[in-house]
Amino acid sequence: MLFEDTYKTIKVPVEGLFKDRGSKFLAYAYPIEHENEVKPLVDNLKKEHFKAVHHCYAYRLGLDRTNFRVNDDGEPSGTAGKPILNTLLSQNITNILVVVVRYFGGTLLGVPGLINAYKSATAEALTVAEVIEKTVNDVYNVSFEFVQMNDVMKVVKEFSLKIRNQTYDNQCTIELEFRKTLTNQVIGKLEKIDGILVEYLMTV
Repeated sequence: MLFEDTYKTIKVPVEGLFKDRGSKFLAYAYPIEHENEVKPLVDNLKKEHFKAVHHCYAYRLGLDRTNFRVNDDGEPSGTAGKPILNTLLSQNITNILVVVVRYFGGTLLGVPGLINAYKSATAEALTVAEVIEKTVNDVYNVSFEFVQMNDVMKVVKEFSLKIRNQTYDNQCTIELEFRKTLTNQVIGKLEKIDGILVEYLMTV
């Protein structure tokens, strides 16, 4: 199978609401690129909704279905974070965090009721989200002498590469971003230029 180099995520943060027997479940969905974005977003909602009884969440990153985390925040195990995550998996959306804030309405919903509530709140948020397709890109740092600038720029133009950063002096460095499926072709062309140094930085 060819490497998948596109994925679906949401364009901007969205909200959804589900109610059941007096309890309110407010879902907040955020596009994210790294797990270090999760804690500040969750903490912010905890401050905003300090009277809520639970702030449960799930996030998923990358194309690997094993790169995720769930948090039930005091709800019975498996009744909150997992239903949120399963909704993301069923819609094949990644690089996303969904936090569901619960205000208790006085009636216990039981395990099936909770699973349904967290799943439904998440689905409500996703129905209003604009889902976009993005490409999986590699980022490389390229170092070269100023005299090789034309050769390097020819490759940049040929593949319409995105320049993320650049410093031009006697010794030049540029940070290039391009689709993962182009990596072998781009690196192959760059490495044919004498004295050039190509270094992999990350995948985004």
